[in-house]
Amino acid sequence: MDKENIKGAAQKIKGKVEEVVGKALGDKDLELHGKADQLGGAVRDAVGTAKDTVKDAINETAKP
Repeated sequence: MDKENIKGAAQKIKGKVEEVVGKALGDKDLELHGKADQLGGAVRDAVGTAKDTVKDAINETAKP
């Protein structure tokens, strides 16, 4: 697991909390910000997964 995966997961959790709090308070801006954070976290997680895939491919081709 890459650092980006961890940061992405944390960002998704933070975004979900913001979304839920925004809904509970009737604060649309906070709710939308939470959804945006979730999306950003998903992208960050995907970048981490891509990095892992590239590293694995490089390691496989480097084997004798």
